[in-house]
Amino acid sequence: MEYKTAFNEKLRQSVLADYDISKTTTEEDFNQLTFLAATICHAPTAFLSIIDRDLVWLKSKTGIEIDEIERKKAFAQRTLESKEDLFCINYSDAPHVFDEAGKHYHDHYKFYIGLPLKNTEGYTIGVLSVLDTKERQLKKYQVEGLQALANQCMKLFEFAKQNKRFGVIQKKLKQKYQELEKFASVVSHDIKSPLANIISLTELLKVENQGKFDEETTQYLNYLNESSYSLRHYVDGILSFYRSEHILEKDYENVDLHNLLSGIAHLYDVANDVEIDYPETATLKNVNKAALTQVFLNLVSNALKYNTKEHRKIQITFKQTEAFYHFAVIDNGDGFSEENSSKIFELFTTLDTNDRDGNPGSGIGLATVKKLINSMGGTIKVNSTPGEGSTFQFTIKRV
Repeated sequence: MEYKTAFNEKLRQSVLADYDISKTTTEEDFNQLTFLAATICHAPTAFLSIIDRDLVWLKSKTGIEIDEIERKKAFAQRTLESKEDLFCINYSDAPHVFDEAGKHYHDHYKFYIGLPLKNTEGYTIGVLSVLDTKERQLKKYQVEGLQALANQCMKLFEFAKQNKRFGVIQKKLKQKYQELEKFASVVSHDIKSPLANIISLTELLKVENQGKFDEETTQYLNYLNESSYSLRHYVDGILSFYRSEHILEKDYENVDLHNLLSGIAHLYDVANDVEIDYPETATLKNVNKAALTQVFLNLVSNALKYNTKEHRKIQITFKQTEAFYHFAVIDNGDGFSEENSSKIFELFTTLDTNDRDGNPGSGIGLATVKKLINSMGGTIKVNSTPGEGSTFQFTIKRV
């Protein structure tokens, strides 16, 4: 059957397909809106219908049991054909309409009002309808209430449509990210193998020819060795950054903060010049232990590497508020200027300084830290004073 509607039917069907809502399961949000429509009008029946090619589907309903009806016999189709923003009739206006409809709606209705649900381009997607068993005239506030509910229905449709698009985009982005991660892993692996050979051969060359090379040649070999190690650290950093995505997929669990930090401290306090203080007792509820561990590992490692003082000290503090866990990693290291505080978390950004062993930074570690913290619903900031030390403060959201 060809329907004479206000718009080209093929285009309307195409627009409807974009929303992907025909014959879908009822959702609670729409149920609430049809309930409100019936309540506002003091009517027994209200429903939200989707006008498909040959049928009208009732997406949500109150006071009616049918799920679908032939389009040509539906009140929603008459609303569509009316070309009005509000279609309202009583039994005395068109008895044949109600008599015919009664065979399908299984009740003797005598009042109908329908509001077409139109998108921004003017295409009708569905109809918000109210039926009553007696003739009536709605009051102004009731009509305005129905119009507000119709607008909310359309907003829910638009939200679902955009959410579906975002889902498709997110899936594509994830696929691209996985491809990039695989590329980074393969390239990094291919770089690390010859790098290991260069480092080994350079060391071997220095050992076997000790005392044979002049000072300049020895210096060149040292430069070669240092550059190789720097490149290896850089490659390791890239792998760590991309692998952090897998860390975020770990299950959330309850964590004993003292045990977590003691394990990290034991990795670094083997040196006599290192002192690490941390909270004695604290339990974190439902957190990503793997991600939090990686954050502390990076911050503690940096605090020790960029500290040239005879006694290196780190203090880790903790407190909790209603919405967040708050942490601080405080060191007495070399520090840096305030102008660098905002850029040290940017990927591949370095401060042109070497660590206590003379190795330059990769600009990846703190970018990874920020990425992990942001993904846990938190933020990170730093305050630092050259020559005195730095304080990294960060939060993670309590869930």
